[in-house]
Amino acid sequence: MTSVRHALNRRKNGEKGFTLVELLVVVIIIGILAAVAVPIYLNQRKSAWRASVESDVKNASLVLETIAEDNNGEIVVSSGGFTCPPACYVSVNEKAPGTLNAFEDDHDNGQKIVVSKDNTLQIMQDGKNEYRILGWNSSLGGTVDKPNVTYRSSDGTLSTN
Repeated sequence: MTSVRHALNRRKNGEKGFTLVELLVVVIIIGILAAVAVPIYLNQRKSAWRASVESDVKNASLVLETIAEDNNGEIVVSSGGFTCPPACYVSVNEKAPGTLNAFEDDHDNGQKIVVSKDNTLQIMQDGKNEYRILGWNSSLGGTVDKPNVTYRSSDGTLSTN
């Protein structure tokens, strides 16, 4: 009690500044706020990465549906499929109607599929005139064997893993 009285007397005498207890309380409050905010921030980053993969997969499906529509519904992906890192251009092989060509540059006026940073898409055949798009983000630990997002053209479903 006497230390509190001494602190109050010092303030009356014109001394300025914070006591050690006041500073300690501020540090504790900042620590509590940081402990609450950091996990929320990390979860927001994961959600953003997953949303970017979903967006890239949806955009790629629109490109492929446009190509299929222009070719009377025919779409054939070469065996093994193809991978789109930062970007790829997809066009129809004129010698084999409906068969897709994939290139890293636009040398035959193809449709562009843009892929966000750290995302990768793999496009594969999934039945006659049907395809599947696997999408993953390296920051989420996704791989071709463990994609974060899968789209199937047969029923238009987009599933997240």
